[in-house]
Amino acid sequence: MASAHTLRQRIKEELRDEITRLARVQLATEGAGSLSLRAIARDLEMAPSAVYRYFPSRDDLLTALIIDGYTAIAEAVEQADAALPREDYPGRWLAVCRALRTWALAHPHEYALVYGSPVPGYQAPDGTVAPATRDKIAYGRIVSDACRAGALRPPENLPAGTASFAPDAERLRAAVMPDVPDDVVIAALTAWSGMFGMLNLELFGHFNYVIDDRATLFDQAMAGLGRMMGLAC
Repeated sequence: MASAHTLRQRIKEELRDEITRLARVQLATEGAGSLSLRAIARDLEMAPSAVYRYFPSRDDLLTALIIDGYTAIAEAVEQADAALPREDYPGRWLAVCRALRTWALAHPHEYALVYGSPVPGYQAPDGTVAPATRDKIAYGRIVSDACRAGALRPPENLPAGTASFAPDAERLRAAVMPDVPDDVVIAALTAWSGMFGMLNLELFGHFNYVIDDRATLFDQAMAGLGRMMGLAC
């Protein structure tokens, strides 16, 4: 009985993986807004009702793809961070930035799904929040570790936080970067926005015919953003 149950479970997992694989193909060829469970069922030569048992709606399938994307990004970033000495804060920052870029270049359509334009008519459920936060926790941990070690040296002209921003800073401290003052929270958010902005410009074609050596530009920009946060990149 246990063996039969295990076999059924494996078959279900393999079919789910095949559905999501075909969905990623659709992302690349049709775009997220045109994702179709019926088209996937046709490709699998199955009745649509069989596919609906795994994903009752298009939005359920989109949610699964989004969670998979965030999880893969987080794993790439966490592995890059873990590979370096804990006290090498600038190195850790550059490593996680490069890991994100490498993953994004290898999976541009999945990156676009999570960091591109919102899918019309789709509202992400609460279950996407934790996966979406994992890579930010990795970025924040570097800043927090450097701050606690006394190794963070933010520029003296860094804009100070305001009273109105204090609640936002507190939420960010609680979620992703404990023990960091408000001005560094602002600098970190600016740096992370710059990182994703550089990636979006590259992946969505805005460097075409302008920038050839994009890896060098990215590295230099990330080093500059690291210095802005107070890391001696």
